[in-house]
Amino acid sequence: MDSMPLIGDKFPEMKVQTTHGVMELPKAFAGKWFILFSHPADFTPVCTTEFYAFQKRYPEFRKLNTELIGLSVDQVFSHIKWAQWIEENLHEKIEFPIIADDGNVSKTLGLIHPGKGTNTVRAVFFVDPKGIIRAILYYPQELGRNFDEFLRMIKAFQISDQHGVAMPANWPENELFGSDVIVPPADSEAVAEERKSQEGCLDWWLCHKKI
Repeated sequence: MDSMPLIGDKFPEMKVQTTHGVMELPKAFAGKWFILFSHPADFTPVCTTEFYAFQKRYPEFRKLNTELIGLSVDQVFSHIKWAQWIEENLHEKIEFPIIADDGNVSKTLGLIHPGKGTNTVRAVFFVDPKGIIRAILYYPQELGRNFDEFLRMIKAFQISDQHGVAMPANWPENELFGSDVIVPPADSEAVAEERKSQEGCLDWWLCHKKI
């Protein structure tokens, strides 16, 4: 691949070595959402807090038909020992797989940003059940991620796909509409005229409703 994949692209097919054995992506998660997230290195403070946070929310992700898979440019034995340390010292067993990348996955996904060093940045890929990349987030090494936001995003994607709607800022706690969703824009003059008098419409192009 000449360039890193973008939102709307098919997630690149790849065979990866993980703490759960060899896996083929995105095939291994066919029919499910999955979040692939990279971290700079094992046995580092911020990354440890992130893995703990992800594992604490793993049951919630699974209820949303969503799997998790981590990644860094560390060998598999390092991942295993680090996961053991987390279980022994923080009392949380890491149940999701972690990719031991030799650099090829990071190169394909654009996870190493030279301006931030030779380790992988904190990247996050959201992939839907059809293997399509729906969102990509990047964080610098010094900033830990907000994992409740990832749950919010998965919930929002699933509601959007099911009902054909969009989410306002800070959904489901939007300052204007609360937990309501945004109705797609009018696609004709007739519909635009109807919406001027509809409940939940501030104007023909700004309508909200409950789901």
